[in-house]
Amino acid sequence: MFDMQAQVYETVIGLEVHAQLLTKSKLFSADETSFGAEPNTYISPVTLGYPGTLPVLNKEAVRLAIKMGLACNSEIETWNYFARKNYFYPDLPKGYQISQHTTPICKGGYIKITQPSGDKQVQLNRIHLEEDAGKSMHDKDDDFTSLDFNRAGVPLIEIVTEPCLNNSDEAVAFLVNLRRILRYLNICDGNMEEGSMRCDANVSIRKKGEKVLGIKVEIKNLNSIRNVKRAIEFEVNRMHELRNKNEAIVQQTRSFDAVNGTTFSLRSKEDANDYRYFPDPDLPPFEVTPELLRNIEETIPALPEQLIGRYMEKYNLSRYDAEVITDDKETADYFESLILLTSSYKAAANWLLGPVKSYLNENGISISSFPLKPTGMASLIALVEDGRVHFSTASSKIFPELISGSTTDPLEIATRLNLIQTCDETRILEWVKQTLEKMPEKVLEYKKGKKGLLGLFVGEVKKISNGQADPQLTNQILIQKLEK
Repeated sequence: MFDMQAQVYETVIGLEVHAQLLTKSKLFSADETSFGAEPNTYISPVTLGYPGTLPVLNKEAVRLAIKMGLACNSEIETWNYFARKNYFYPDLPKGYQISQHTTPICKGGYIKITQPSGDKQVQLNRIHLEEDAGKSMHDKDDDFTSLDFNRAGVPLIEIVTEPCLNNSDEAVAFLVNLRRILRYLNICDGNMEEGSMRCDANVSIRKKGEKVLGIKVEIKNLNSIRNVKRAIEFEVNRMHELRNKNEAIVQQTRSFDAVNGTTFSLRSKEDANDYRYFPDPDLPPFEVTPELLRNIEETIPALPEQLIGRYMEKYNLSRYDAEVITDDKETADYFESLILLTSSYKAAANWLLGPVKSYLNENGISISSFPLKPTGMASLIALVEDGRVHFSTASSKIFPELISGSTTDPLEIATRLNLIQTCDETRILEWVKQTLEKMPEKVLEYKKGKKGLLGLFVGEVKKISNGQADPQLTNQILIQKLEK
């Protein structure tokens, strides 16, 4: 039934992503923003909205918001003010949230995503600054709701897309690339599990060919990219089933139950005028000067999409390899340092995505904690590329020794362990002879047509020679002997 409905209707998705800015203090007070503190320790009269307290704008938060807008090709609003968004929640102590309404600091812009069908520019509506609310906890006490105001006043940017995404895969690709940009710019750590990045998804369906948007449902506070995908897919399926039954889709706010993979209703959706926005009387308007814009623009590094293009064009890497390398800035920085020391770019990528990545995963560390510096890695790559040591020998025997820190010279290790490959035909011929004498039955099978056994013989020569036999010469000599 879903497939039949999918032929009639198209999905339209818009995302609203809240990203916590990496500032030391809150948006309008000097209270700390660190994660994991005891409840209600990072608070003050300003955070709690006591009468007579006055907010003071955090300039660093403004700078980070502008930086994100410039990276997303947005127009920067030079004259800004904050508004009060009025609504009541127990964890919103002032009874209103300070946000931006008619003057978002960044207007428009786009973030590019790559899909099997091609590249797509996901259009942004706005990026604006606002403060976070506190946190309600309903499982701490049987009779009461507990409130933690540590997050109240934490600076956020909200990145709002246009309703231009058409399936959950596009939504995932957008979030992955958005998080990557946030991390490259050092604006937000993107940790959805800790709540420093959260996503709301606005989902609707309409008949194909129609221009008017269908009735939307907003799914709130999705805390992982996987759950964004699951929630959207469930909601689209639910809407198709309602249409199939000729039942109305109701505009509402819903939440996602990650355990059973379903959405459920929270409340009917408020409209913007329900919030009674008006300019905050305690915060003066602020202006973004051309000089400030220039200074911020100079701090923007090469972003993932630029690096991917350069790695593919200049270093002949596959898009997959380039995307994995640029998935986090630390790995890309390591690769950048490495390719200054070697011209074997593909080999550098293979080492980074193979042995290095395996070591990081096994030890649960990031590349910033990787003990082998790019200089040592470049020397190891040179040893393999010059044909002095086979890759498998280098990765299994020399690489672990380098990581242990006993020495930083791979050649010294290779020499000490007697791993240097030889092209001495006499020695290789002797190893080949030992191999063939050891496996006479396999030799007969090869001669009867099982040519795939050549790899077995090569492996045995490698074993006998302790990896010293040059593989290419070993192949040639084996074929000569076996074809007699």
